[in-house]
Amino acid sequence: MTVAVQTGTWQLDPAASTVGLRHRTIWGLVTVKGTFTAVAGGGEVRADGSATGTVTLEAASLDTKHTKRDTHLRSADFFDADQHPEITFAVRGADRLDGDAVRVTGQLTVRGVSRPLDFTARLTGEGADALGLDAEFTVDREQFGMGWNQLGMLRGLTTVTAKLRFVRAEA
Repeated sequence: MTVAVQTGTWQLDPAASTVGLRHRTIWGLVTVKGTFTAVAGGGEVRADGSATGTVTLEAASLDTKHTKRDTHLRSADFFDADQHPEITFAVRGADRLDGDAVRVTGQLTVRGVSRPLDFTARLTGEGADALGLDAEFTVDREQFGMGWNQLGMLRGLTTVTAKLRFVRAEA
């Protein structure tokens, strides 16, 4: 079944949306998982079916269930949340593919460094006034100035998982 998406302005529902990450550490033996607890955003679906928008995460809201690690991740070694409090993904285009697949093209900004990022997401239908967008993609943290790697413990890419729910904005 193909999800029908209505044109107009859509607002992210932060209570029903999650953005998480996972990264294998300690030479690939342990996977650290975390969730950003402060997520905001919105967008617009145009008459031609394409979309633009922004998703913003508060860098300091990353919760890995380990206080000392979370403090380190907020430091200048990683997200540098004091100097760069927000992580943003600016959607430049979102175009339907076959079925419920959507090709998302945009720009990810972390620590003040912006890089292009494209991935395929999946639309989930929730009725005329709500829709979901699920995505999983990888990023190279070193491209965003996060090169800290004591004893070579951190290798490979970080996987980002997003389950976003949007509701139609009031006119």
